[in-house]
Amino acid sequence: MFDVSDRAKEYQERLLAFMDEHVYPAEAVYERQMAESGDPHFHPPVLEELKTEARKQGLWNLFHPHPEWGPGLTNLEYATLAEIMGRSAHLAPEATNCNAPDTGNMEVLTLFGTDEHKEKWLKPLLAGEIASAFAMTEPAVASSDARNIEMRMVRDGDDYVLNGRKWWTSNALHKNCRVLIVMGKTDPDGPSHRQQSMMVVPLDTPGVTVLRNLPVFGYQDREGHAEVLFEDVRVPRTALLAGEGDGFMISQARLGPGRIHHCMRTIGMAERALDLMIDRALSRTTFGAPLADRANIQDWIAESRIEIEMARLLTLKAAHLMDTVGNKEARTEIAAIKVAAPQAALKVIDRAIQVHGGGGVSDDFPLASMYAHLRTLRLADGPDEVHKRSIALRELRRRESARNAG
Repeated sequence: MFDVSDRAKEYQERLLAFMDEHVYPAEAVYERQMAESGDPHFHPPVLEELKTEARKQGLWNLFHPHPEWGPGLTNLEYATLAEIMGRSAHLAPEATNCNAPDTGNMEVLTLFGTDEHKEKWLKPLLAGEIASAFAMTEPAVASSDARNIEMRMVRDGDDYVLNGRKWWTSNALHKNCRVLIVMGKTDPDGPSHRQQSMMVVPLDTPGVTVLRNLPVFGYQDREGHAEVLFEDVRVPRTALLAGEGDGFMISQARLGPGRIHHCMRTIGMAERALDLMIDRALSRTTFGAPLADRANIQDWIAESRIEIEMARLLTLKAAHLMDTVGNKEARTEIAAIKVAAPQAALKVIDRAIQVHGGGGVSDDFPLASMYAHLRTLRLADGPDEVHKRSIALRELRRRESARNAG
């Protein structure tokens, strides 16, 4: 139904081999190096080794749709690769330079950055030499409605002066993070969707202070999710992306592909969780019979397969529509899959945890960490309720138009 090109299939084969030969064996090494460092934000050497190998194999910047900067795959073609990476979500995306939020930031810099931005920030990001963060969400307001954002960006001669507080600024504690893309208000009295702008702010700019890392269900993620304070941060006028008031437009251009990437990685996580559930059910015996013989376990396996396939098909449809009719026309499907994929994957992972018993909630298996981080995806890039609201409003308008025409 959503057949991909021979070129994409060849990438799939190479990426699957890379996962088997390099990524999965590196997982235990990664865990050991992180534990030995004593630093939750340590940058383990094995990750750089994986990056070197991925570049050597041509499995690099696969996400980038612009042939000048990447292989130029379509959303549909890349979706299948993102799913494969999702099976080892803490290693494979960064190993191939396809990890969020860097991917979204690279697309923003490609589409809206100046030549200076591209030379100073985009090229090092594409080379995997630095990392970046995206600062939008704020602790003092409900940022699910981006119109609430309070950070001020005030023009002062040839500069802008930034004041505000952000949180959940993912990647800001990455050892290689050098630059932020920041959203704030340049015109608080303008039309609601023209008040916001985005700017490029080096992390070491005076007045930028990383206050703390925010844990995710108790997990201290290596890349970090920072609370960041901006106090009289002065940046040149050239820091502006696109133009004043273009913040919403940029965010929509950034979030569409990013949501597809998240959803396909989510499906990859669900597939791995299902494999772990099946392996555990086949290897464990209770009351004289393998777990796999129990009717309820078979029911869980079947339900998981059904839910994964439904989520995958909806995601592929959304990717196909983005390629053929554009992101705007595909917005219902993009919103739908952003709700459906994490919910489906969480069900699968929860069942896998149950089959693993006490081991399922420990760190001896990846399931507890997968569950915690996928639960956050129901909030990241817009909470479920915002996406469902947008779908419902479009459906209501569709029927109102039909009724009025009749």
